[in-house]
Amino acid sequence: MAVPVVFFGLFFAYPVAAIVGRGLRQNGAWQFGALGDVLGDPGIGQVLWFTLWQALASTGLTLALAMPAAYVFARLEFPGKSLLRAVVTVPFVLPTVVVGTAFLAMLGRGGLLDDLWGVRLDTTVWAILLAHVFFNYAVVVRTVGGLWAQLDPRQEEAARMLGASRLRALRAVTLPALGPAVAAAALMVFLFTFTSFGVVQILGGPGYATLEVEIYRQTAQLLDLPTAAVLTLVQFAAVAAILAVHAWTVRRRETALNLVDAAHAVRRVHGAGQRLLLGLVLGTVALLILLPLGVLVERALDVPGGYGLGYFRALLLSDGGAFLVPPIDAVGNSLGYAAVATLVALLVGGLAAAALTRRAGRFTRGFDALLMLPLGVSAVTVGFGFLIALDEPPLDLRASWILVPLAQALVGVPFVVRTMLPVLRAVDDRLREAAAVLGASPWRAWREVDLPLVRRALLVAAGFAFAVSLGEFGATVFIARPDNPTLPVAVARLLGRAGDLNYGQAMALSTILMIVCVVSLLLLERIRPLARGTGTAGTPLDRTGAF
Repeated sequence: MAVPVVFFGLFFAYPVAAIVGRGLRQNGAWQFGALGDVLGDPGIGQVLWFTLWQALASTGLTLALAMPAAYVFARLEFPGKSLLRAVVTVPFVLPTVVVGTAFLAMLGRGGLLDDLWGVRLDTTVWAILLAHVFFNYAVVVRTVGGLWAQLDPRQEEAARMLGASRLRALRAVTLPALGPAVAAAALMVFLFTFTSFGVVQILGGPGYATLEVEIYRQTAQLLDLPTAAVLTLVQFAAVAAILAVHAWTVRRRETALNLVDAAHAVRRVHGAGQRLLLGLVLGTVALLILLPLGVLVERALDVPGGYGLGYFRALLLSDGGAFLVPPIDAVGNSLGYAAVATLVALLVGGLAAAALTRRAGRFTRGFDALLMLPLGVSAVTVGFGFLIALDEPPLDLRASWILVPLAQALVGVPFVVRTMLPVLRAVDDRLREAAAVLGASPWRAWREVDLPLVRRALLVAAGFAFAVSLGEFGATVFIARPDNPTLPVAVARLLGRAGDLNYGQAMALSTILMIVCVVSLLLLERIRPLARGTGTAGTPLDRTGAF
């Protein structure tokens, strides 16, 4: 518990408190009167309402569209499954500015659907909601599917043999077991959409703004730090309340589960129902994910005079303007930063998840909720906080390369915890107790009991941490050095410059980021999640619950 507490204290609580304190403290005095003035503004009230309802609508729509895919990936075997799983995860790492532009091309004024239908439609809200589903589809598929793949299918089969219909067996047996994972996925989706910035900034225009967009506007455009600080506190309080409610509901529904090797729960597609479900999932992926990604690739290849690789070749050159190095160098920088950030996130998140599994009490429950706060606090606030707070010894890190991976790991740790915690808590405590009785040390008990059962969740967590590190933009844009830009920062700089060449290079870099993500995730999919003979179906561990 000590390592996660120190990590979050130094690299999250301290920087955020520093920037908020600077905003509320003017001329040596605290300006708490700004709270009432800001919250009483009708314009701010409209921002708060839009932030809430679009987050709820985005979460519900994401769950509705992604839950069938979670089942398909967890229970069915079909050609191209690994590739499709990697493709589903790609949107999660793409810079929000690029995805916003792609959805604007398809759903905005003069977009693809306008061209197809020949009519003008007010699609702003739908564009925002679908873009949020595009980003968060993988959160539900991999978080829920990761646990679903390890649930013993014999329990549902037993319910069917006792006369229950397929729907009733799903509702009475499977969904209650999936409750913690579904709640964790819904929480992550809600937090991401509640704090949405890039998508709303591009698609919403002046008429639609979330809290995150308004914080950025007050900070960067109006230089009104007191108002930005108040909105940060409001967002912080809302997220803390949501996390507290979530932690309470999850504790009431968690039970020990009979987990098996995912390979033993997979079946080939059979029957008209499963074929129809697979077809619906493939159609959803094609329209929701492949079409926007196809737009990005098409724009990267659309050079003057036809199609070609001119924009990709331009990435090899340094223009001495937005970059001190060729833009292509951002690929190596991003991979190196993401690898370090993943290791940090696995270490901190793994220790936190293990501690939360073995300890109880108000402090532990509170820390469980606090681990999710980096997903709900303004990335703008965190980025400015790093620059302000970490500039003096012994934490003078502004000139150090490690600052970028630390900022990325802050976002990766909650994914590691939320992915591993439901599986760790589902492991029967009697297995650990039996190992202790037989003389195993705590370390050996964890290695022999917990690790074989949670290895798949650990790999999923690593994939999530690596993916979010590759695509992190909000905080990194303030701390990445000009001679070591990350891919999202490079894309944003190119999009911020006029000219078709800069725009084409931004699309080319986004395409490279997409390819890097697909390759990384395919390599991850090839790793066997569980070793043979350790915690798999048919062993004494599954039949008796003890050694």
